[in-house]
Formats: sequence, C-alpha cells, structure tokens
Amino acid sequence: MRKLAFILISIVVSGIFLWLALRDVPLGDMFASISQANGLLVFASFASVALALALRGIRWQVLIDKRMSFTQCFHIFNVGMLINMLPLRAGEVARVVLATRFGVPVFTSGASIIVERLLDVVMVLIVLAVGLSRAPSVPESAGRAAVLFSIVAVVGFVTLIIFARFPRLPHAIIGWLEARIAPLKRLNLTRRVDEVLDGLRIFTHLGTAVKAVGWTLIGWAVSLFTFWSLLIAFNVPTLVPDADMVSLTCMGLALASLGVALPVTVAGIGPFQGAARVAGELVGVPAAVSAAIGVVFHGVTFVSYGLWGVIGLLALGVNLGDVMRAQPAAEASSAQPG
Repeated sequence: MRKLAFILISIVVSGIFLWLALRDVPLGDMFASISQANGLLVFASFASVALALALRGIRWQVLIDKRMSFTQCFHIFNVGMLINMLPLRAGEVARVVLATRFGVPVFTSGASIIVERLLDVVMVLIVLAVGLSRAPSVPESAGRAAVLFSIVAVVGFVTLIIFARFPRLPHAIIGWLEARIAPLKRLNLTRRVDEVLDGLRIFTHLGTAVKAVGWTLIGWAVSLFTFWSLLIAFNVPTLVPDADMVSLTCMGLALASLGVALPVTVAGIGPFQGAARVAGELVGVPAAVSAAIGVVFHGVTFVSYGLWGVIGLLALGVNLGDVMRAQPAAEASSAQPG
C-alpha cells in the first residue's frame, strides 16, 4: 500500500510540474519548434549522453578501487539509471545488488555511491552559480548568493575529506555535541558520519582524488555539451542574439539536475521541462522554444537511459524483476551494524 501511495504521489507531482512548465505555452508553436529542430544536433545529444554515461562508469570504477572492470561498472551504472526512472527511484540500491555479484562488498559500493552524490551536488551548485551570476534578469544579490553557496559546498567537501583523513576530529565534535544535547545520542551520529567518511577516505590518496575529480569534471562538461547542442539545434543564438549561451546552458542543466533529484516524480517528467523553461525565460528565450527544448532534452535523456539500461541488463544476464526482488535484502544488509 505504501509503494502504491508513493507511485500515485509521484504521478501527481510530475503532472503538477509538467502543467507549470507548459502553462501558457502555445502548444502549436512548441510542436512547430520541435519539428524544425536540427536533427543532426539532436542526434549529437544522444551520443553525448552515451559518452557521459561511460565517463560516469569510469568514475565509479575509480571510486570502488577498480574492483570491477569498466564494462561491468558501465552496465551496472546504466541499469541503475534505468531503474531511477521508475517511481520508487531505487537505482542506487540496484547498483549495490548487482555489484555484489562481482564480489564488491555492499559497504564499498554503497560508500562509493555516497561519494558520487557528494561530488555531483558540488558540481550542480557550481554550475548553477555560474549560470545565475551571468543571467541578465537575475538580481545581482541572487547571483552572489549562488556563488557563495557553491564556495561553501566546495569548502564543506574539503572539510569532509580532512575529517576522513583525521577521524578523531569529527568524533570529538560529535562527542562534545552529545554531551550537551542528550537526544543526539539516539541518532548514532558517529556511525552515520563514519559511513560517509569511509567512502571519502579514497580522497586522502592524491592520485585517486585527482582521477575522481577529473572524471567528474569531464563528465559534467559532456553533459553541458548535451544541453548546449540542443540550444544550437533549436537555433537559440539566432532567435535571441543577446542570449548568454553559457548562462542558459549552465542554468538549464543545473536546474534539470536539481529537479530530477526530487524523489517523487516519474522519470523526471515535469522537472526537465520546467528547468528548460525557467532557464530560457531568464535569458529571454520565447516560452514555446524553451518548452520545446525541455521536451526534447527529457526525451533524449529518457530514451538514452532506457536503451543503455536495457543493454546493461542483457549484458549482465539479469532481468529487472530479479534486481527489484533482491533490493530489500541489500537494504537490510547495508543497515546492519559495522
């Protein structure tokens, strides 16, 4: 019953976001804009999504210390992205389940996924800050606030790495807090913090840290190219000669990433379209064109994740049902002490 309720809520939330994204948009103009898009550049966006998936597979291989081959990491990552398009958003757990088939401990794969998320959160904030700081219609104070948040995110990430290198520091801080706020002891903060820090310990090795950050930067650069190629496909520079393409690209991708992070949507429907429209309107792109870009951007991502996810299932020799049924056991295992 709880799962059914979650699915229904996800459908409703996606519907609300989609309605907001397409509200007051002339649908005829939107579909006309889609029909006139440059097909070659749209195809290029499919290729860049595939490349971005491959780069994230390489990054995951680095984060698990090469306990699996690139091919295995690539296919498992893609299966996870496929499952994340479903309402219950259990792709990360699926990756943990599949990684155990190749001898990777549950804790190792789980910690690596936490690190992935931390890296991507930092990148989202940085990219969004770049976009907002350059957007002409965004108040200067908002741009400065976005830059400040991105700096705080970077400083916070570096602080976590320092804590991973010297775990006595966070333990001492937690002990000091628990001595003064007794209810905190019930939260078992030391264990929760150690779970995050254990994954970050790979960053105490300079070579691994450089590789992980490097592949993250390259992967995000390719993802930015995906959105940029669609802007060119829809002839945005000609339609809006004064549009800041860097700002539009950064805001569009960052806002879409934040929207997809919402746990209660179906396959990112709504947030993708809303992100493109908001980003477009901030730099003066017509609503119909912005909405069209959002629809195609979502379509490219949805089809790519679905295609490569199915290929991953076939390559690994598993079916979706087996993975979904194995997830409760993996969640229980990861919850055990130690």
